[in-house]
Amino acid sequence: MNPLYEQIQTSVFERMSTLAANHGAVNLGQGFPDFGWPDGILDAAARALLEGSNQYAPSRGLPQLRSAVAEHYNRHFGQALEADDVCVTSGATEALSACIFAVVAPGDEVIIFTPAYDSYAPTIRRAGGVVREIALQPLEWRIDRAAVESAIGPQTRAIVFNNPQNPTGRLFDAVEMQVIADAAIEHDLIVISDEVWEHILLDGQQFTPLATLRGMERRVLKVGSAGKIFSLTGWKVGWIAAAPELASIAARAHQFLTFSTAPNLQAAVAFGMADGDSWIEPMRRRFASARDAMTAGLEDAGYSTLHPASTYFLCVDLAASGIDADDETFAAAAVEQAGVAVVPLSAFAEDEPPRHLVRLCFSKREETIAAGIAAMARARALFASS
Repeated sequence: MNPLYEQIQTSVFERMSTLAANHGAVNLGQGFPDFGWPDGILDAAARALLEGSNQYAPSRGLPQLRSAVAEHYNRHFGQALEADDVCVTSGATEALSACIFAVVAPGDEVIIFTPAYDSYAPTIRRAGGVVREIALQPLEWRIDRAAVESAIGPQTRAIVFNNPQNPTGRLFDAVEMQVIADAAIEHDLIVISDEVWEHILLDGQQFTPLATLRGMERRVLKVGSAGKIFSLTGWKVGWIAAAPELASIAARAHQFLTFSTAPNLQAAVAFGMADGDSWIEPMRRRFASARDAMTAGLEDAGYSTLHPASTYFLCVDLAASGIDADDETFAAAAVEQAGVAVVPLSAFAEDEPPRHLVRLCFSKREETIAAGIAAMARARALFASS
């Protein structure tokens, strides 16, 4: 068997969700929300299933969805995208894979910023590439120009850039984004920009797509996600948006990963994106309220938390909370003995993993958050008494 997969562990999300199910625990590990979607999009999906086609969609996506994605970005960010610049994929992870396979040849080096979404490194290696990690330092998680420049060598081909970032909840600022753009232009690099959290912004934050920076329009393969925009993660509808010469090559990689995506879900996402943007602000307010409720409850229970600007996630600093245990030890005890599943942050890095932080998902109903906080209080007591 392929040694890459023989040696790799099961995804931390699958592992913690399985443990949550086995122990009847509150699952604050895997990032799926309990709310946030507009009801009309569910009705549109049902109608399309019963009244529309249930055969293969075009590999690059239904024309109406590709047009809706382009128009959405034109409306929100002033981009001059067209339907031909968009390729629909079966989720953002598949889009990331298609982009990596389209860009990376054997021996190419690819820079990632850790902690990082755990699909980046194995997919780069599956393409024959070499991963170069730049470890962002807690608690600021800032991108440093000198660190980026020192990581670039003669074999560097691409940068994978996640903004807003999972798992830290960081929204990178204009200075940091310019560091990425300057490096890409100076060294002739492609940037695969994972922007799936672009609308999950809290506290009035504003998002800027990397491709809108001067000189970056034809260097960026953007990855987006309907699952994140509409809080419907199980639909697995994503896309690649890029200049035509980049998008067309990524689409060729996509056709041999997942040829096409469920047509009724594509039609429903097209409906949602073309039906105005009235759901966005209420969604953000509910996520911010849920974050604040979880933060307050955790801090009342004696935990020190990191304040996220985006995503569904916040991190707990175990060391600052007076817990003398690493993240894996805490996570195992929390799910098995206290009844709550969290994700250890060390799973998101290889070279310099932080071992004193765990990630919790706050996009949950009030009763789920309350149950999770109570379980986290029990988890803290386990270590306080040891």
